[in-house]
Amino acid sequence: GQRMVTQKPSLLTVSKGETATLLCQKPVDDSSNIYWYKQVPGGAPQFVLYYYRTYSSPTYGSGFSSSRFTSRAQSNTDYQLVISSVEVDDSAVYYCKKWFSNEAVSQ
Repeated sequence: GQRMVTQKPSLLTVSKGETATLLCQKPVDDSSNIYWYKQVPGGAPQFVLYYYRTYSSPTYGSGFSSSRFTSRAQSNTDYQLVISSVEVDDSAVYYCKKWFSNEAVSQ
């Protein structure tokens, strides 16, 4: 199946206190969740949240909450990560992935 996602923009600059919006595009309309991760230089990726368009709200990772982080579906394939009231510590590389809830994972 098609697994690649597309992220836009490649670089986003916003001022402190503004809102940052990142886009993750699925190749096809399917039932996979969209997961977002944050990675700062030298650190491991941190799970931010996952979301699917039929969910009432995202599911959050430790240290992230709906007060500033949320996700929404612009269409069946286009998902946004929205960071409000941006802080300096939000500066990082953000990754998205698509993942089906019934897929196994090896650790």
